[in-house]
Amino acid sequence: MELTRRDAAAALAALGATGGVALAARRSGRGSDADAAGGADGEEDGGEDDEGTERPLDDAAVRASMAAVATVLYPQEVDGVGAFVDEFLDGRLDGSPHADGVRATVREVDEAARDWYGAPVAELSEGDRDRLLRELGADTADEDPDGTLAERVRYYVVNELLLALYASPTGGELVGLENPQGHPGGTESYRRGLR
Repeated sequence: MELTRRDAAAALAALGATGGVALAARRSGRGSDADAAGGADGEEDGGEDDEGTERPLDDAAVRASMAAVATVLYPQEVDGVGAFVDEFLDGRLDGSPHADGVRATVREVDEAARDWYGAPVAELSEGDRDRLLRELGADTADEDPDGTLAERVRYYVVNELLLALYASPTGGELVGLENPQGHPGGTESYRRGLR
């Protein structure tokens, strides 16, 4: 099954995000010199600035890490994961506190990957990404945006990606929800049985 831009927009609409406006605004702003250089100061992988303050990953690195994690979480029969996650994050990586939480948590996951495996999340093999998530405890932790790293990974990374998938029409079909919330289908979709 192929995930599309339409799936990402439907998932954003189901979440109440301003999908269409966010997609258009983000797309028109892409390709700037700062983005091409890996952020405003040329850094792409977080770390600390001159005053010792931690810098978040730039959005390109966040997108790459989230797409890499999604390939571990999503079923094998789903194609187009990278583009889907990228489109979904267009509507989620805004200036909100939630977006800041996503960025900060992905930075910590990336730091753990570098410390434990010697490479950022996006460069790890699928098996190593799976092991990393399990070693962080994301597979058993409860979600809590203010909790431990495992709880924050569960909330901001794992649940965010699963919500994106299953709120989309294609993801909904995988689990028998042919008319996910926010996706039009009308009364005809309720009259017929499952396919």
